[in-house]
Amino acid sequence: MYDTSLTRISLPTEHYLLLLGTALSVFSSNNGFIIENILHTDDSYSWHTLIDKESGQLKPYIAETITEKAGPDIAKKFDEIVEMRNRIIHGFRVTSPDNEQILATKERGTGIQFYITEKYMLRFISLNNELSDMLHKYRGY
Repeated sequence: MYDTSLTRISLPTEHYLLLLGTALSVFSSNNGFIIENILHTDDSYSWHTLIDKESGQLKPYIAETITEKAGPDIAKKFDEIVEMRNRIIHGFRVTSPDNEQILATKERGTGIQFYITEKYMLRFISLNNELSDMLHKYRGY
């Protein structure tokens, strides 16, 4: 249900909001799954410590556990996803050329601005599906 009575602030389309919510949800799931796999590999780490870390700060823990056993593919995929998630989270609301409310962001380093399109979010969701499959396969390692 698309309830525009929740706020007086203009909102993106219902489909855009669905993709945005799905993107955040699948990332959150994978972030927790990364931590679960770190702990499954080396239970000397503390869940309480890892869960409080920003996703990018998990990199050394992934390297010492998952990458050590399975190679760099999971870490590379997670890094790509974290960067995309950062672009979504640090985005800013704009009106698109199609006169719709969406997010825009900028590339790190270059400052080039771009829109967080539905295509961008669908790719993000797809990459999260791939990461989840990789983590499930690793879990059976």
